[in-house]
Amino acid sequence: MDNLKEIAKVDKEKMRDILISFPSQCRQAVKIGEKTKLPPEYFSGIEKVIVCGMGGSGIGGEILKTLLLSLMKIPLFVNRDYNLPKFVNRKTLIFVISYSGNTEETLSIYEEAKKMGCYLIAITSGGKLKDLCGQDKIPLVTIPSGMPPRTSVGYLFLPMLKIMEKLISIETINYDELYQNLIQIKDRCSPSVSLQENLAKSIAYKLKGKIPIIYGVDGRTDVVAHRLKTQLNENSKILAFWDVFPELNHNEVVGWDGEDKTNLRIFYPIFIRDKDEPLRISKRIHVTQDLIKRQGVEYTEIWAEGESLLTKIFSSIYIGDWVSFYLAILRGIDPTPVKAIELLKKELSR
Repeated sequence: MDNLKEIAKVDKEKMRDILISFPSQCRQAVKIGEKTKLPPEYFSGIEKVIVCGMGGSGIGGEILKTLLLSLMKIPLFVNRDYNLPKFVNRKTLIFVISYSGNTEETLSIYEEAKKMGCYLIAITSGGKLKDLCGQDKIPLVTIPSGMPPRTSVGYLFLPMLKIMEKLISIETINYDELYQNLIQIKDRCSPSVSLQENLAKSIAYKLKGKIPIIYGVDGRTDVVAHRLKTQLNENSKILAFWDVFPELNHNEVVGWDGEDKTNLRIFYPIFIRDKDEPLRISKRIHVTQDLIKRQGVEYTEIWAEGESLLTKIFSSIYIGDWVSFYLAILRGIDPTPVKAIELLKKELSR
């Protein structure tokens, strides 16, 4: 992992360059959101918010839900399906997000929401969704194209957050802290930084040959755990699983109390930690870790960085993205292609 030529040989489509540019992506994404203009009617009467998107295009909705959970007085729901929930009405604001603009589930939602007369906002880099918004005069956020959707979380999420700042009264968000923190992580996790000093490389090394189980905290780092699971799926091409405290202490924890310790050692837990996590949650995490240790299973922690919840979420997501990249390199697999997804799309298009 310290040989830059070997990394380049495996990383044929240069995901490393996209990861290195992620802090710049986030800065540009905020500017895109600031420039987005909305019709006057969008500033009154919204009673619900639904974010609709699939895969890498949908994770922004989960981030928004976690971030605004304690700040909004109206419900926010994430929808990953072909159809809208029955509680949707004309006073519902619907974000339809598709990086490519051609995601069939998202296009289905767009048509349904348009017929219902909902408040609609689209985020895309092009495709059919962009064309439809132009025809129907629907507010559109256009983001740069040519990237895998999962590497575009800044573009797919931050403009949406800036729009929500315009529509509802929420506390001031410290974007400068976000940028500075991401730059620091880039400087610590880039390929030129050695294994001994690179947190992402060291975690990837521990994960080789294991099945990761990522544990977050509900309402704080749950979305980070979910994101890391999907990045390990798509980038590292492995199975991975995730769960959240305190819920996992009422079911999954029993699985760590099995008698067959050999089978348990195929797993490698990663705990997403936050220095401001509630005391009772910290206690639950420590007890769970002790139980895992008793089985001879190793685990690691990724600590969220920064003071604001936004920075904490994005800092741990960024570290996790680097982990999934390096694990792909260790396995000799180009992290960018997702052949199984392309095959699925091809079969569905018949």
